Amino acid sequence: MAVRGGAPGRTQGIAGTWPPRGAAQAGPLAPSGLSAWSPFVESLRSWARAEAGAGRLLPWVPVAFGTGIALYFAADHEPLLAVAALTAVAFCTAAFLLRRRKIFPIAIMIAAVAAGFAVATWKTARIAHGVLARPIYSVSLSGFVETRDIRERTDRFVLRVMRMESPRGQAKLERVRLSVKKGTAPEVGSFVELKARLQPPLAPLRPGSYDFSRDLYFQGIGASGFVMGAIKTVEPPVSGGLALRYAAFMQGLRDAIDARIRTTLEGDKRAIATALLTGRRDAITEPVNDAMFISGLGHVLSISGYHMPWSPASCSLPSARCWR
Repeated sequence: MAVRGGAPGRTQGIAGTWPPRGAAQAGPLAPSGLSAWSPFVESLRSWARAEAGAGRLLPWVPVAFGTGIALYFAADHEPLLAVAALTAVAFCTAAFLLRRRKIFPIAIMIAAVAAGFAVATWKTARIAHGVLARPIYSVSLSGFVETRDIRERTDRFVLRVMRMESPRGQAKLERVRLSVKKGTAPEVGSFVELKARLQPPLAPLRPGSYDFSRDLYFQGIGASGFVMGAIKTVEPPVSGGLALRYAAFMQGLRDAIDARIRTTLEGDKRAIATALLTGRRDAITEPVNDAMFISGLGHVLSISGYHMPWSPASCSLPSARCWR
């Protein structure tokens, strides 16, 4: 502020504070000392004690376990399985020894995080398999059909590769996912011979987007592509195993349910019913499909399959003969 000086016609400026008397009081968001945070700290402690009550701590253990898995996928490089396993065992042992101490909740959460990290590392090491690095434009494949997916425009199936012949001599693949013309996919459990064009698993389209290659890797699939020419079904040289027979039985059950629904209902009612019970969405028309997603019911079709329970309410018309 400025005040008049002693000399006539001159103004002398001096520095001061405003308001001139006393200091402004600090607001609640800017405490002047640590004592102002004591109520907040005490509230956090009371919430922690309530959350750690009888039966309330257990639901947080899966959250901590999932956090460990997320930390594994965020790692810059592949961790050593032995180190991850020993660390998880050490933290779990420490949590067991501290089960009668006050820090047991913290110890069990740290142990769950370490266990999730170790399990993710072990899972990756257990299913390690070859992945195609460069495209192959002509390769001869023979193997067992493990799964079949009937889609709107094309069909897809997963082939467990028993023999692979390529001019480039690429690394052997365990499984490949192939696309074929609609209605030409072979039966699950059959042994086939074919020629195909293979591509490496699709990488994320942009940083942080959906990673198709990661999902294919954990499914044991090392490449994807499409069939060139006809598919020849032959006698298998070896047995496909119990898992393959089970997959063939489930696929036969799905086809029987689908055939029953298609002979009972008509139109979009038939398409939606078979999608909910068998997961086949190839018969749903585009207007109905768009309407389902616009109304917020598209997730019902996305999770459709065997786990969708049947109920009388699932029948759209009371007079229709629903499959039971």
